Amino acid sequence: MSLVIDIGNTRTKYAYFVGGRIKEKGNRTLEDVPKIVSHYSGKAKNVMLSSVKTIPDNILSESIKHKPNLVVLSSEMEMPFKIVYETPKTLGSDRLSLVAGAAFVFPNRPVLIIDVGTCITIDFIDRKTRYLGGSISPGLKMRLKALGSQTDALPLVELSEPKDLIGSSTKESILSGVVNGAIKELEGAIDSYQKRYSDTIVVLTGGDLGFFDKKLKNSIFADKDILLKGMYFILKQHANK
Repeated sequence: MSLVIDIGNTRTKYAYFVGGRIKEKGNRTLEDVPKIVSHYSGKAKNVMLSSVKTIPDNILSESIKHKPNLVVLSSEMEMPFKIVYETPKTLGSDRLSLVAGAAFVFPNRPVLIIDVGTCITIDFIDRKTRYLGGSISPGLKMRLKALGSQTDALPLVELSEPKDLIGSSTKESILSGVVNGAIKELEGAIDSYQKRYSDTIVVLTGGDLGFFDKKLKNSIFADKDILLKGMYFILKQHANK
């Protein structure tokens, strides 16, 4: 029985695993992390925290009070896959967890993991369970923010589904350009990877999943929990040592 907590840029997710499957999960705030650890401290034998940003000292210390053997995920830990990357210490915990999730769900298969959140990250693991790298580009909201803040005439538009491919107003033109442009960007990336690795599986995840999963022309697996599954896989390996 294990608890994993992922602190992202905009939200904090957690999952409680029993027998390798998610039994309970939820979304909270960063400030709720010690409460989550406390709630599961009597049930979860192992606990892991992961964060794309520095965890405040008070949050970390309060969490450790409830679970002294708590583990914080880092790039220096041994991973359930081989890292073939020029700067492994610069890898974010989110990308490590996503790749681990791919190795956990699709063992010995080439997998392209696309996370559509604050940033759009693309990561690739080959059939030899080697992480080769990928790409990072701005997420949908970041693109909208850039247009609104880096130009004088364009407004800051809130993210929503574009009404049509052809924008009939400035707002709709921006939404069409940002959302449809990102969709075509991902379709192009998927095509390029699958030309090089013909049997590549594509997994889509992230907070903006709903803007992509039904629109990509490529065959994909949508899995909003693959990052949490990856954290569990890493924690399981660490706990078995």
